[in-house]
Amino acid sequence: MNLSRSSQISGGQFLLLVEAVDRVMSSAFPADAVLHRFFREHPQMGMQDRSFVAEGTYALLRRIEWLRTLTPTSACRRLVLAMLSRVQGRSTRELKAFCQGNEAEWLESLRAVAPPQNLAIQADLPQWVVDRLIRHETPEEILALGRAMQEPAALDLRVNSLLASREEVLASLHEAGLEADPTPWSPMGVRVTGRPMLQRLPVFESGKVEVQDEGSQLLGLLVAPRRRQMVVDFCAGAGGKTLLLGALMQNQGRVYAFDVSRKRLDQLKPRLKRSGLSNLHPVLISGEKDPRVQRLAGKVDRVLVDAPCTGLGTLRRNPDLKLRQSEAGLEDLLMKQRRILEAAARLLKPGGRLVYATCSLLPDENEEQAEAFSHAHPELEPVHCQEALAALKIELDTGKYLRLRPHRHGTDGFFAALWERRN
Repeated sequence: MNLSRSSQISGGQFLLLVEAVDRVMSSAFPADAVLHRFFREHPQMGMQDRSFVAEGTYALLRRIEWLRTLTPTSACRRLVLAMLSRVQGRSTRELKAFCQGNEAEWLESLRAVAPPQNLAIQADLPQWVVDRLIRHETPEEILALGRAMQEPAALDLRVNSLLASREEVLASLHEAGLEADPTPWSPMGVRVTGRPMLQRLPVFESGKVEVQDEGSQLLGLLVAPRRRQMVVDFCAGAGGKTLLLGALMQNQGRVYAFDVSRKRLDQLKPRLKRSGLSNLHPVLISGEKDPRVQRLAGKVDRVLVDAPCTGLGTLRRNPDLKLRQSEAGLEDLLMKQRRILEAAARLLKPGGRLVYATCSLLPDENEEQAEAFSHAHPELEPVHCQEALAALKIELDTGKYLRLRPHRHGTDGFFAALWERRN
């Protein structure tokens, strides 16, 4: 439902949007969590109000670098007015009712502002991010990437192959009046048009589908687990990829879902119950040196490291990361990634497979991390990701590493590297 551009804005809606943006901009928590709490604190808001505030907040965050160049102050109401005018295309006549002082004249002057020439502002990416991308990408590629990140992400689902086929799920969605199609590469992916209330559909309640970006599905497929194997998802989080691994193993073998966050693992429990899987074992660990990790050294067939990262590949969904991530925090993440990779490598048995993945765009976290790890571990043989996917009949031109981008593949930004321990 998109009500924010078609209907007239009320004074109350405008003030709610300004307040919500102020909360998000001043918070260290993710925007979706801040908005969830904001809506709880304003129970009088109807569906149309919530839609207007949520869409407006995310529209502003997606263009925050540019909007900041248009506003003489950092006041949230100015940012909101600029977004409504230049991003959503509202007329100055409509917005005058919300203006104070000389804001109406300022808004009118924005119509004559020329498009920015700075690449970071055009792409609406922080300058420190562009400075790193430019080492591997052309300015044209960065601009195309940035513009794709300014659009909302599609809604992708993964079919639970234990309970249904993709054809059955598509038929159920069409019967419910939804527009849905197979994803281009993942054999278990479905892309849904719009933003339906998925949780109320029988196909979701019965565990036949999970929300999962197609790129994330491809990461799980690269692991290529087999029945009766022992598999570790080292940074399982809420378990989206863990559930995929368990289904690929046809509910046989053992999948350990390791994570340091009890809250994230608790989010896996209702999903696990819906899935019908019994081969998954969530394990709360204290870190990569936890005894429960070390006991598995040399015993594991497959290890997935979906590493903690900047998350910049998910900017379509989480544009507030441009505010919450910084160059200063990058080095700590790089060190954490190296420690986890080292611990994960020790788990592999001869012939075992290791997948290192991030949802980052930065070469520091991706190619450079993988190259350094390969150099330090001659006992691990790099495997060409494109060839590994081709073996699964997925013809995706990705090269040595899996590099997924929204403007090229319609997915979030993902990276993956693959190794196998030599016999």
